[in-house]
Amino acid sequence: MALLDKNFLLNNEMSQKLFNDYAKDMPIIDFHCHLNPNEIYENKNYPNITKIWINEDHYGDHYKWRLMRANGIPEDLITGDGDDYEKFLAWAKTIEHSAGNPLYEWTHLELRRFFGINETFNTKTAPAIWQRANALLQTDGFKPRSLIRNSNVQAVCTTDDPASDLKYHKLLKAEESENGFRTLPAMRPDKLIQIDRDGFGAYLKTLSAVSGVTITNFDNLIKALHQRFEFFHEMGGRLSDHSLLTYHFKEATPETLDTILAKGIANEALTQTEIDQYLTMLLENLMKLNTEFDWTMQWHVNSVRDINRPMFKQLGPDTGYDAIGTQPDIALHLQKLYTKMRDTNDIPKTIFYSLNPNDWLELATMMACFLEGGIQRMQLGAGWWFNDTAEGMHEQLRTFAQQSSLPNFVGMLTDSRSFLSYPRHEYFRRVLCNFYGELAEQGRVPDDEAYLGKIVQDIAYNNAYHFFGFFQDQTPAELFGTKTKA
Repeated sequence: MALLDKNFLLNNEMSQKLFNDYAKDMPIIDFHCHLNPNEIYENKNYPNITKIWINEDHYGDHYKWRLMRANGIPEDLITGDGDDYEKFLAWAKTIEHSAGNPLYEWTHLELRRFFGINETFNTKTAPAIWQRANALLQTDGFKPRSLIRNSNVQAVCTTDDPASDLKYHKLLKAEESENGFRTLPAMRPDKLIQIDRDGFGAYLKTLSAVSGVTITNFDNLIKALHQRFEFFHEMGGRLSDHSLLTYHFKEATPETLDTILAKGIANEALTQTEIDQYLTMLLENLMKLNTEFDWTMQWHVNSVRDINRPMFKQLGPDTGYDAIGTQPDIALHLQKLYTKMRDTNDIPKTIFYSLNPNDWLELATMMACFLEGGIQRMQLGAGWWFNDTAEGMHEQLRTFAQQSSLPNFVGMLTDSRSFLSYPRHEYFRRVLCNFYGELAEQGRVPDDEAYLGKIVQDIAYNNAYHFFGFFQDQTPAELFGTKTKA
């Protein structure tokens, strides 16, 4: 089979039919990504493929950066001030030595789907590919909005701090019909969670200013957050996202919370117990707010960040120095949190992602304990980050299918900083179709193309459309003049 043959990852006739006749052309709802809304609004052409593919200053695809370091590429040609063409050649050299890594497949998919370049990417073909790709990048079809629209994307949910003024979301909202997609905020309160960081007190001043609530105690903090939920909701926000490296359930009284908050504001040392108490009570209130506004609460848990301290000081966060977390009982502590919140009926729609796949079975069985009220409220999220591979996707699908209702799954998200990452949805859909095709081949599900076709279409698009409610006021067809199969 040739590289990226039309049937790659599709191992039997049923999987090929499911992908080509049902899943392939479904629209995309990208409900979690790290694209910058200002780049979408400004809609500028990239000067060359290095800028959109590898890095622009310290912003870019740290999946690629890790792989380049593994291939012995010097940092100057990764995140540094090295020549863009030399960086591109360094990426070609890296790809030559990465067969078996998903980036090998994704890189070639992006060249094929966006640029129509079908050659194998290596140091020999790189010069010609550089010329062809850069010429196309100067055309209108390769501006950010065109890349999103031409990828059949109907909604893009960015990752936004609660204190953001959402300036670019406001500007983009006025141009939705012309753009052909929605750009929506998703709240991620990392700076609010990080009470032990030096800038916590300064951040609360910023949050006070934008919310109109002076934060002097924990109750004020929750009032300020409520105002930000109102604002994000008015702007179309329907999701929050919470990054927990570790988590231990420990509750606290209001008086204790106020003392802890005062210490955080003053940048005084906090004990681990105090951090856990603050975080638990903050998360309880965030769950209440997500429930009140009918949002979906996403949990990204069990990661370890910035473990190379000198490089963190040099480059900052999200630069490729993170790893899988090893807290063995994190699902237990999330279970305690959800058990408590069920007592007051404050469990929002939820998606769990753990960077450590050892947690998946525990999370899947835990969430099944809170499925009630006639709504599929709980999801085991797509294979995240280091699990974003064919095998990781398959394992997540298998776990979800065996412990819950996979046909109700909301499917894939891009989780990317690059406008060229949308072929990852194709990759996921191929794995999904192969998963059901193999079950049919084994006689474990009916050999019924229409039945299975409906399932893969639902997971590819329809479930996300209905679950998140981004288009309750108007359908995508009414908004953008496009056809959907929802």
